[in-house]
Amino acid sequence: MYDFLEKLISIVLPRLKDFQGISTKAFDNKGNYTIGFPEQIVFPEVEYDKIGRIQGLEVTVSTSAKDSKTSLMFLRVLGMPFTKES
Repeated sequence: MYDFLEKLISIVLPRLKDFQGISTKAFDNKGNYTIGFPEQIVFPEVEYDKIGRIQGLEVTVSTSAKDSKTSLMFLRVLGMPFTKES
């Protein structure tokens, strides 16, 4: 899980076109964070030539935090690049 999260933070997200950080508004009331991708080919393991069609995917980071504020702090410590929203 930590390997996947590290890859998501350090490889996949920076490869997105015009990436400025991810929103802090995608938390549910239990502290889980979901991010959607329009194409599964943002992950380097997916070989473009071997897929039938491009599909989107959602990634949910489920934590043991009891609320979104605690989960946000935890993911920031892990290096999740959130935008500076007011």
